[in-house]
Amino acid sequence: QVRLVESGGGSVQAGGSLRLSCAASEYAFSSYCMGWFRQAPGKGREFVAIISAGGSITYANSVSGRFTVSRDNAKNTLWLQLDSLKPEDTAMYYCAADRWCSIVGNSWHYWGQGTQVTVSS
Repeated sequence: QVRLVESGGGSVQAGGSLRLSCAASEYAFSSYCMGWFRQAPGKGREFVAIISAGGSITYANSVSGRFTVSRDNAKNTLWLQLDSLKPEDTAMYYCAADRWCSIVGNSWHYWGQGTQVTVSS
């Protein structure tokens, strides 16, 4: 069982930055694909970024150039740096883990509880 715990969310003004963290309990963290997804009120879950076990990265078009995903396998930690934030980035952000990478949220087995990001204009 993989346990994921996100932190780092908060409220910022447009143009500001936040850094989200996701701590994983699994000792085999390095072998998992890790992802970030988000869900705004009244909307479906949206893919944000993926980083594979080998370090390959994929971003959603809406965040490419503004968000940066990274991982430290020695610390079992995943990060998401959010820069140039916009009000439309307001959502609950979730990290996810699975043996396989996919931009489809339903295919991921393990999820954290989420951390709220609120961006005001």
